[in-house]
Amino acid sequence: MEERLSSNLRIRFIKSPTPNTIALLAQRVAAERRERILGKWDAVGLVQGPLADIFACADLAEKTANVVVEEIRGICPQHMTMIAIFGDTASVETALKRILERE
Repeated sequence: MEERLSSNLRIRFIKSPTPNTIALLAQRVAAERRERILGKWDAVGLVQGPLADIFACADLAEKTANVVVEEIRGICPQHMTMIAIFGDTASVETALKRILERE
């Protein structure tokens, strides 16, 4: 059974993230996975929402484009979680567009 993604998603696109932005995101990734995202990325997509929607978005992003998806850990009183989608600009844009199409 497939359900539509909720409209509770917040999506942001960062083109040419600074090294500091990558470092800030890396601090919120599980320690054993940090090396995977440290480095230079052309773009980062951020998707925040309810956990079930986030898992669906992560899966959809990786199936749609050549991107790396990582959970960004933090404390959110609304029980939202966030993923970061790393890749070249076109791939991140494609992944985010596909996620938005599912809305």
